[in-house]
Amino acid sequence: MAQLRSFIVLLLLVVFFDDHVSYGEAAFSIADYGAKSDGRSDSTKSLLAAWEAACGSAGSATMHVPAGDFLVGQATFAGPCSSGKITVQIDGTLVSPSDLGGAGDWLLFHHVEGVSVYGGTVDGRGSSLWACKAAGRSCASGASSLTFRNSKDITISGLTSTDSELYHIVIDGCDGVTVQNVKITAPGNSPNTDGIHVQGSSHVTITGAGIKTGDDCISVGPGTTNLWIEQVACGPGHGISIGSLGKGYDEEGVENVTVNTAVFTGTENGLRIKTWGRPSQAFVKGVVFEHAVMQNVQNPIIIDQNYCPGDRGCPDQSSGVKISGVTYNDIHGSSASEVAVNFDCSASNPCTGIGLQDIKLTYGNTAAESSCKHADGTASGFVVPPSCL
Repeated sequence: MAQLRSFIVLLLLVVFFDDHVSYGEAAFSIADYGAKSDGRSDSTKSLLAAWEAACGSAGSATMHVPAGDFLVGQATFAGPCSSGKITVQIDGTLVSPSDLGGAGDWLLFHHVEGVSVYGGTVDGRGSSLWACKAAGRSCASGASSLTFRNSKDITISGLTSTDSELYHIVIDGCDGVTVQNVKITAPGNSPNTDGIHVQGSSHVTITGAGIKTGDDCISVGPGTTNLWIEQVACGPGHGISIGSLGKGYDEEGVENVTVNTAVFTGTENGLRIKTWGRPSQAFVKGVVFEHAVMQNVQNPIIIDQNYCPGDRGCPDQSSGVKISGVTYNDIHGSSASEVAVNFDCSASNPCTGIGLQDIKLTYGNTAAESSCKHADGTASGFVVPPSCL
């Protein structure tokens, strides 16, 4: 009987910490450090204390956020850690103060390795900042909700991010990151609320994401290589965008990006590459867009190399970003504008090696159109609207 009771206790512990926590790991609950799940008491110090304990563990460790709402201010989870495997198990909700000011990052992990974030919700409570911007007032810069910077072997799984002031998830300067089965939501009119932003990182995989935002569902910044995006539902939002690139002359390029199996619903763009119209040494090459469905998308396929917001700093200049080796395969659905395929490339650095295969995009009851400027490539299979390459 004593053995049976011990087994039951062990089973309950395993269920409590989910299947991401192995028996024998050190576990640190933020509740044990004074955190209160009332959504009003400041739990920042408790969260950081639990992190310090997990980070300092000799072996595998878990930082646990139990059920309930925990108010947390700006928090930085710094490494390197003694533990080479840390699980952050979130069963409740981390709630941001209503205004983080110019924090830049709300929840920041940097210089960590082998960290996995599972489940739960992070609520950025960005509506007051959005309202300030909409009113044209002088506003705080705001903060991204969850950032991993200069880190390695990271997993983010099953997380829900709502109403971030700025970007929801940022991967910056990292190697080996998996983002899977995340849900990201913000109103379609919320400014600068990109779902997932990747820059300066390599070997990043994003799969199974549902993203509704007021900006790009996924944005790809300079210095990104070997990025795989698969099974993403996007809308509302501005689509999946490589760029903007080329704002700085010495900016790094983007290489080896695949977007496989995505659905865009009512978005401003579908598959976009965007570069500043100014001199730059940056580049985009080795990109594959395939198996995408467009549902009433304003610009299903677009390359825009004349990005110059406010006509400041780049009027009448030509983009130096070299775009080559971009393939579009099995893209179909409906366009909300007559020009469904728009390649507006650089006069001084034309797009080369553009490939279109099995494209079928419609525009209401009339034929959709293609537009090409300074673009060279080939088309094969069934291509509608007819290729202008």
